[in-house]
Amino acid sequence: MIGGLLALLSAVTFAYANATVRRGVLTGTVLQAVAISLPVALPLFLLAMWPTGGFAALAQFDTRAVVLLVVAGVVHFAVARYCNYRATKAMGANLVAPIQQYSLIITLVLAIVWLGEALTVMRILGIICVVAGPAVTLGPGKKTAATPAAGKSFEPAYGEGYLFALLSAVGFGISPILVGMAFANRGLAAGIAGGFISYLAATVAIALPLLLPGQWKSFRSVDPATARWFIISGIAVGISQMTRYMALAVAPVSVVSPIQRLSMIFRIYFGAILNPHHEVFGGRIIAGTVISLFGAVALSISIDGLAQALPLPAPLAAVFGWSWRFPAF
Repeated sequence: MIGGLLALLSAVTFAYANATVRRGVLTGTVLQAVAISLPVALPLFLLAMWPTGGFAALAQFDTRAVVLLVVAGVVHFAVARYCNYRATKAMGANLVAPIQQYSLIITLVLAIVWLGEALTVMRILGIICVVAGPAVTLGPGKKTAATPAAGKSFEPAYGEGYLFALLSAVGFGISPILVGMAFANRGLAAGIAGGFISYLAATVAIALPLLLPGQWKSFRSVDPATARWFIISGIAVGISQMTRYMALAVAPVSVVSPIQRLSMIFRIYFGAILNPHHEVFGGRIIAGTVISLFGAVALSISIDGLAQALPLPAPLAAVFGWSWRFPAF
């Protein structure tokens, strides 16, 4: 129960974070967005570690776990987040969402090859839906209307947007495997402590580009209103990632992942509220999002759990019971 609630909170706050950063990058740069939003979450992790025993859990991580969490943090929170924000700036959060479902396929492939998990019929169906969802969104969607504030209707930069959305999906797909390999001890405290290590590593990594000539001056010149949106986004995504780590530390991935994918639906509503003139809406976007969401759920469903929930006829049960594992070398 607690794992499901944490996953739902993670989905809602992640969707809100995407909508607020979309508002911020309308006037700010992507590097400003990452550099401001990333360190904001560190105090949240420290506050959460204090009453939950996170500091004691932090001391229990061995060198291998720390290295995995550091790499996962840099890949997920620095590199993939930058690519996510770059894609969002280029074509809006609604168009980015279906593309990022490719991260599930990447995670699945790595889990099959590295962790020995099985490929099943449900996962094949899920892959088909995840691939089909973004394809449905291609083509002319419903353009946003021009307003005096907006100046003109929003025109997505599809080439740049799809490229960086795919790159973010790669990063988001690799990091769960690294985090899963790092967690030898389970529990809320371990989840929060692991998230703190990853966030700290990513903060250090994203601080390095600010040392380049001209970058620090650009960072300091950010508009206060823009900075507020980045801070709000940083708080929201910090809560989202903290609850995600906690959920994964106490509940099966098959429970957490489908619930987290509801963020695709929530981000459409938040986008309509916060960025009605800077997003693409319409039937294609909704259809592609729903198809991708169905594929994400199918990728996360356990065959044993499906058999218990639905008493299938013997021939159908045999089909859904098929599995294949990557041969060991």
